Amino acid sequence: MKKAAEKTALHPRNRHRGRYDFAALIDSHPPLAAWVQVNQYGDESIDFANPAAVRMLNQALLQHFYQIENWSIPDGFLCPPVPGRADYLHHLADLLAADHHGVIPRDLNLLDIGCGANCIYPLIGYREYGWRFTGSEIDPHAMKAANAVIQANPGLSRAIRLRRQKDPQAIFSGIMHKNELYHASLCNPPFHASAAEARQGTERKLRNLQLDTRAPLNFGGQHNELWCEGGETGFISRMIAESVTFARQCLWFTSLVSRKENLPALRRALETAGAREVRIVEMAQGQKQSRFIAWSFYEPAVRARILAG
Repeated sequence: MKKAAEKTALHPRNRHRGRYDFAALIDSHPPLAAWVQVNQYGDESIDFANPAAVRMLNQALLQHFYQIENWSIPDGFLCPPVPGRADYLHHLADLLAADHHGVIPRDLNLLDIGCGANCIYPLIGYREYGWRFTGSEIDPHAMKAANAVIQANPGLSRAIRLRRQKDPQAIFSGIMHKNELYHASLCNPPFHASAAEARQGTERKLRNLQLDTRAPLNFGGQHNELWCEGGETGFISRMIAESVTFARQCLWFTSLVSRKENLPALRRALETAGAREVRIVEMAQGQKQSRFIAWSFYEPAVRARILAG
């Protein structure tokens, strides 16, 4: 097996295109040293099957590249792959730049649907582009953990605010307040339709890593983070239907779509909803293909005027 090469499939602005520089990461976050070992290919690495090791790597990445200190999540909550999450933000920046003469706009308000305990999109989005974020979250324990990270880093509380979603059936309602305007929303929706399907997905990933299928998956995840009724298609379809009510309060609604076969149903839902423009933005992290879907109820010229201030 070859050593990992540069991750050229990642966005050109992604800071994680190169191989992990463990010496530099340890210099920024010394506790990582205890988790680094030489693997069978002679490379420095960590045990990616160990949730604690992956959490420690994320702490080092966030400290080294984004100056985020004291980042942590409670056991069992979703531990996101930082390079992939950063990719979504960079591609979203390009989408917004297309309405702004090719220049990435900076003075923006974004909405993160389901920011989770990790709060990863607001953290990276603020550090990379100076964007302000409102993060919605349904789980009070996740919200408490995310708020702890915000309070532990001077300046973040001025850029990131969290709002509790009290209605488990709502997405934007109760979060988007009257007269607020967001330049974009983003979301990493639950992928699975049931707990059993989520477990099957876990076992498939473990087999791909040649690990014991009885082991916990390294990135964890709570029930509301991994599955919901109707799965990914059901969740995003509900998001599309509800976005009609808030059509004039957000320039671009977006969501990750893990399964390409779900796109036709989502396109039909957007046609029914009356979206003026729909984009599918393809992304890739190594062998994994991903994408996000974006839709807008605004004319391009109006979006451009709003972004121009």
